[in-house]
Amino acid sequence: MLHNVSYNNPKIERALRDEVGKVLTLKERWKLKGSGSPQLHMTSSSIQIHNLMVLDINKNTCNIEIREKGIIVRFRSLLETYALPIPFYKLTIYKGKAEEYSIYRDNYFVKIKADKKAIHKFMDKVQTLKGNQGFTYVDDL
Repeated sequence: MLHNVSYNNPKIERALRDEVGKVLTLKERWKLKGSGSPQLHMTSSSIQIHNLMVLDINKNTCNIEIREKGIIVRFRSLLETYALPIPFYKLTIYKGKAEEYSIYRDNYFVKIKADKKAIHKFMDKVQTLKGNQGFTYVDDL
């Protein structure tokens, strides 16, 4: 479910925390060598996200944050910031032939261009965490 996270709303923050867990501690982020993605260029998206993205003329970009039990895909439209929390058990990632990753959660999806080595490295990290169903079991990253 998409959330508008532009404003400080404890109800939305609680919903995000319940769905994908707390923010990683500094020690956990060091162990992962970072919990945030580089800037990702969106090539296509589900209709709900697309309807928000066509409201302005800026480039369609997003970023991904790793949490304890999932990831959060964040993007901006107009002056608002939106978040799509995806728990690991609902996360599906496909790698296309044209250097593109597709990230799915139920009826939401985002396709991102993977034209840099850092993006492939980050997505490998997310795949490893998804396989382990969270950060608590990862010792060899």
